[in-house]
Amino acid sequence: QLDQIIIHQQVELLEAILGTETSSKYEIKNQLGQRIYFAVEENGCFDRKLCSPVRSFTIRIADNMGREVIRVIRPLRCNSCWFPCFLQEV
Repeated sequence: QLDQIIIHQQVELLEAILGTETSSKYEIKNQLGQRIYFAVEENGCFDRKLCSPVRSFTIRIADNMGREVIRVIRPLRCNSCWFPCFLQEV
């Protein structure tokens, strides 16, 4: 039973030194600080650099045994008042 989760983004050394954005990785922990899930964001370098806030991505959340338990998919969408039917969705 979980009543609280804590999400920590893991910082990549290459990203910190060069300022290059890499695929994000997250540890999801319980209130005791124990890792219960691990998440990885999948997308391309082009998406991260040019479409950052509206980029498409897939986040795969796995348990400690490496079994995928949740998959979150966000397609590339336009973020403009001119195209209200193309607002973000997950």
